Amino acid sequence: MTDEPAARAAELRAQIAQHDYRYYVLDEPQIPDAEYDRLMQELRALEAQHPELITPDSPTQRVSGTPSAAFGEVVHQVPMLSLDNAFTEEDVQGFDRRIHERLGVAGELDYVAEPKLDGLAVTVIYREGLLERSATRGDGVRGEDVTANVRTIRAVPQRLRGEAPALLEARGEIFMPLAGFERMNEQARERGEKVFVNPRNAAAGSLRQLDARVTAARPLTAFFYGLGTLQGASLPGRQGQLLQWLRALGLPVCPDTRSVRGVTGCLAYYREMGERRRSLRYQIDGVVYKLDQRADQERLGFLSRAPRWAIAHKFAADEALTVVKGIEFQVGRTGALTPVARLAPVF
Repeated sequence: MTDEPAARAAELRAQIAQHDYRYYVLDEPQIPDAEYDRLMQELRALEAQHPELITPDSPTQRVSGTPSAAFGEVVHQVPMLSLDNAFTEEDVQGFDRRIHERLGVAGELDYVAEPKLDGLAVTVIYREGLLERSATRGDGVRGEDVTANVRTIRAVPQRLRGEAPALLEARGEIFMPLAGFERMNEQARERGEKVFVNPRNAAAGSLRQLDARVTAARPLTAFFYGLGTLQGASLPGRQGQLLQWLRALGLPVCPDTRSVRGVTGCLAYYREMGERRRSLRYQIDGVVYKLDQRADQERLGFLSRAPRWAIAHKFAADEALTVVKGIEFQVGRTGALTPVARLAPVF
């Protein structure tokens, strides 16, 4: 074999990785889907002709052809904690006051505010830049090994960009964008199949498939917002800088994350996201505030289940009374009947 196929395969892998980065991290796609598919088809054909060219991080290796018998257990080296909740402005003010008291400081503090995604928390581990393992949060100490399924999600890079640390464990959220959720449910209705109740259930059910090929067909994506274990690199001094660093490594970060000043900035962000909530492309159930200075995060430490330096400010639940105006039965392609209630509009 000449060097030409190997060079072309390497070039195709690099091009596809760059297009994934532009699409999922920068939100600046450079080529149409048809051209992306053409690159993938060329790489698949080349690897089929020269199997020795297949690499672990090749985009063709995202989907495993063999279903798993069960999910293995993963023990988190650093526990995946939950967050305490705030439901009122007074709760947020109390959170900020406690931080001031523990740190013994005056004046407004800097926070990083981000949407609270309604998805499934996961951790992804990269060793020498290569994706090695992914697991669900589980009970915070032990989760399920979902590596094969997470590999199918194009937003999660197979290999980090630039100078990757020896070991990096990124924490984030797998979720299903609203457009993909609605499209998937519509297709299920046409086939006479059961639909998902909400995007969170759809994301969780899709990620916990024993056959990764099923997961690959679901419109999942991811945003990352924190770290677990890190070796071979120094942490940035601020939470906002950490997110910029993760983004530079090729890990997608929520574009609606923002640095804010004091409680006033936190609450203004909460109100803004509440107004924008129904126009976002993903589902959220609140916002999260994190102290920006990482040195202060370390000083504050953790409770048994949650960090002292972060809190989730939840939105009020959507509840309304309506009237069932009628029930219709839809027939799917398989002949299955699906009852559909017609409700009086409430908004």
